Amino acid sequence: MTDPAAQDCCGLTRRDLGRLAAAGAGAGMVLPGLLPAPAAAAAAQGVFPQDLEMVTVTDTSFVLTWYTAAAAPPAIPYQPGQEPAAVACDGVVRYGTHPDRLDRQAVQRHGDTAYHQVEVDGLRPGTTYYYQALSAGVPATPRMLPQLTFPAGGLVIPPDPTNSQLLAILAQLLSSGVVLSAAPGQVTTLVPPRGRHLFSLALANDLHIGETVSGLATADFPPGFSQAPGLPPYPEVMAESMIADAGRRGADVLLVAGDLSSAALPAELAGSKQLLDRFGRLTLAGRLDAGRYVVARGNHDQPKTGAGYQSCPAVGDTGYNDCLPTVYDLPQGRLTSTHLAGLRIVGLDTTTLNTPGGALDDAQFAELTEILADDRHCPTLVFGHHPVTDASAVSTIAGPAFDLARPDAARLQALYARTPGVFLHHAGHTHRNLRTTSPVAAGVDFLEVAATKEYPGGFALLKVYEGGYMANFYKSSAALARQWSQTTSGEYLGLYPAYTLGTAADRNHVANRDFTRLSALHQHR
Repeated sequence: MTDPAAQDCCGLTRRDLGRLAAAGAGAGMVLPGLLPAPAAAAAAQGVFPQDLEMVTVTDTSFVLTWYTAAAAPPAIPYQPGQEPAAVACDGVVRYGTHPDRLDRQAVQRHGDTAYHQVEVDGLRPGTTYYYQALSAGVPATPRMLPQLTFPAGGLVIPPDPTNSQLLAILAQLLSSGVVLSAAPGQVTTLVPPRGRHLFSLALANDLHIGETVSGLATADFPPGFSQAPGLPPYPEVMAESMIADAGRRGADVLLVAGDLSSAALPAELAGSKQLLDRFGRLTLAGRLDAGRYVVARGNHDQPKTGAGYQSCPAVGDTGYNDCLPTVYDLPQGRLTSTHLAGLRIVGLDTTTLNTPGGALDDAQFAELTEILADDRHCPTLVFGHHPVTDASAVSTIAGPAFDLARPDAARLQALYARTPGVFLHHAGHTHRNLRTTSPVAAGVDFLEVAATKEYPGGFALLKVYEGGYMANFYKSSAALARQWSQTTSGEYLGLYPAYTLGTAADRNHVANRDFTRLSALHQHR
């Protein structure tokens, strides 16, 4: 049976899946040739450390994740059931400031596991480090990403390709192989903004509480992924870890940009709030103190029709019922306006009835205009579910109609251009990490954050200083969260990471701004 919320999710069709294959070409990961010695060592010991990713880079740390298996990675494209068996073993990262002298090491902190996540800290800002990840002494190879080739006449995708046609398209795109290297990688730590650290915000989205199948593009192909029997539901596993990690990493406030639920059922929404209440107290207006969170509505949280929604308030005479206000006191079309130590935070409802695409109605736009006009230079962060920029729209697999409607996006960017204080717009919906800019609102960062509920699975931490901010994406670290992230990296025939992980700069960057009018928080979590 098709997941009841699949039609609202990522908007992927067989045609979109063909586009997803092409997305791997822009992943920006070109890897040198495979070294024979690590392969021989892996075969000799029966362990194959693989899927190494440099996820997070801060001013004083970096985080690596990888997976140790009993066999080499499967070819791409692949389907569920082809993943090699997990092998629990030690995980070590050797590192140093010279590629031939990796004289320091960090050891796996979670005990024996096949799903490794190692953080190297105590580093110097603005310094290049070299590293190598090992399991049982065998170097890990980077995650396989497809190297794609395109026919000279262009790629022709039928309007609704069959399964066999889709596989033929993928075979046409994929080159003869994926080449990897187990040689030491390198990373340069960031240089933080000047001045004092004032406070930190966690940015998250796409919890999908209540969902049971992840990565379901169509009813039958490719197959989706479900949690293993006996384990807790994966949306809860991922949300619990995100919330705990955000608090542990010093987030004062959590902003959740929609898709709190899978299908907006009362029990799903109540479950999402119970989880978020572990972070702190819901606040939708006025002052934010440390330990508060704010939410916006996503397309999965829209009003619905059907027997499961009859207990919720009716939406006029549309025949729809809206369950979100009964749990979050957030009626359809209502924005939120809060402030934190001088920072203005506005949450938008960009959803529309019965469609995954976004819009911003005239009433909400007028209210936003009034809020921003009150102090055009006040440092301001806006968040909402649907991405805004043209750069995002043209690169969204499901097409521009999946993002904010183009006319609404244009007038929103024009409003930002008239409001110098707006510095960041946070969105979800596409389940990817992507940082784009607007030629109209040139001073604004438009940041899409990957979904909490599936690969890569986590949140972005925004550390605000007097001289700007540093943004870093963190994968969720709990044991079951690491396992589910690795499992769902196989979504869409193993092509999902090429679209969702984003570049290192999408995930980790510093922006210089004048935030001297903001205050430091004296109350900490």
